[in-house]
Amino acid sequence: MVRAANAVRPRLARAAAAAKPQVTRISRATKPRVSRIVRAAEPQVARIMRPKTWQYTAGAATAGLALAATVVTAAGPWDSSGQRTAERDWAAAREGVGGADHGGDSGSGTAGGPRPAPSAVSVLTGLGGSAGTVRPAPDTKALAGVLAPLLKDPALGTRRAAAVVDVTSGRSLYGTGAHDTLTPASTTKIATAVAALSALGADHRLTTRAVFEPDTGELVLVGAGDPTLTAHRDAGGWASLRTLADRTAAALKKRGVREVTLSYDTTLYAGSSQHPIGVNENLAPVSALMVDEGRTDDSASGPVLRVTDPAAVAARTFGALLRTDGIRSTAPGPSKATGRAEPLAAVSSPPLSALVERMLTNSDNDIAEALARQTAVAAGGRADFAGGAAAVGARLKKLELPLSGAEFHDGSGLDRDDRLTADLLTGLLVKAADPAHPELRAVLTGLPVAGFTGTLSSRYTQGAAGVVRAKTGTLTGVNTLAGTVVDQDGHLLAFAFLASGTTDPDAAQSALDTAATALAGCGCG
Repeated sequence: MVRAANAVRPRLARAAAAAKPQVTRISRATKPRVSRIVRAAEPQVARIMRPKTWQYTAGAATAGLALAATVVTAAGPWDSSGQRTAERDWAAAREGVGGADHGGDSGSGTAGGPRPAPSAVSVLTGLGGSAGTVRPAPDTKALAGVLAPLLKDPALGTRRAAAVVDVTSGRSLYGTGAHDTLTPASTTKIATAVAALSALGADHRLTTRAVFEPDTGELVLVGAGDPTLTAHRDAGGWASLRTLADRTAAALKKRGVREVTLSYDTTLYAGSSQHPIGVNENLAPVSALMVDEGRTDDSASGPVLRVTDPAAVAARTFGALLRTDGIRSTAPGPSKATGRAEPLAAVSSPPLSALVERMLTNSDNDIAEALARQTAVAAGGRADFAGGAAAVGARLKKLELPLSGAEFHDGSGLDRDDRLTADLLTGLLVKAADPAHPELRAVLTGLPVAGFTGTLSSRYTQGAAGVVRAKTGTLTGVNTLAGTVVDQDGHLLAFAFLASGTTDPDAAQSALDTAATALAGCGCG
């Protein structure tokens, strides 16, 4: 494990050397599998973590190294970027440098100032790195004593449910209303991610194509349901409409074609493109062809006004790009590519694992609805809202997850009729950590990191930063949180908290964060 880290980032050698006695024993047993996971996860994690690199100090060491050691003891996720950053920050702490500067002085120990990164050696020792023993999982009674009072907070509304599971063994450690079905909001995306990865595989890619009908001279842009297709000059690693246009123009010129009838094919998806919530800035009309999620600005996440017809806009943008390459076209219209169509060019999305990570980190509703429909396509079902929801449920049933009472109506959790249990949410997370299902690992690596990434970037500033990784969920009157946490004894725990009937979303969110922070601080073994 240390050798792998040094190979990626040589300047970490000093930090690694101090921890080497503890790490060596772990490395011998796990190096082959960890190396594969690191290589597979590195590109996706790097893209997600880059905007917040400046923040990784106080919590990142605990998160990265605790999760690294937990690969051995709990078969949990391997976060390559978090591991490297944690070792860097630990080295800085050894040299007397304080934690990240969040607006104040970056000294150590001052009131209100960030705490320095904890020692990597002490983290590993706590996990049994030097003693050679693993501490027992949290005691259920002790854990109940910590969580039960917090989950009675009136801010959590009229109904609440919770579950905590030891990822190592899958044993339930705490539950209250864990089998009750409540509105899950965006934690539904965890179920969508597991279903899509299980159905399609982590390496599956969505390929947008341009084909030519030689009989009619029609150029057809064929949508593959890739919501991450982008027209930005800097594609950022995502499939580029500009690249597709360039390749298409070159292929047409080789044929001596300089003018085409432009059409677009969205027949991969069926049914209404409009979500039951109606026009909403959190989601574009769902289409098999869209560019930049139908956003009307340069944003890549968050609510914003969307175009009313994403496919038509994407095709018009494609036509404009073709013109810059010397290919004239008609105004585009809907069509369907025939079996006689000849392929001209194609661009593919990053692997599905990267789409899942982006979806979970940013709570991206457009990707979530696309993945639900892709799951339906994989199952040979109708790729509409109902078909996607049915396919997600069917796939989770094949994984033998506890689906009693569960209801899926979409892939994003925007539908208030969705119903999940805390038991199912923790079951999904444990399944994603199961070494028998490596295709699901992106479900864990994509979870926002408390205090650093995605929807948790501004939360947990007072504690558990870098230790909690969780998917948030918020609708009017609904607040949810589900993810993983490393407790004080080094155990990787999966948790799910659901609250309905809340009246103050900020207070409810704070109460959920307090419960997760208490779980992280629990030395209940």
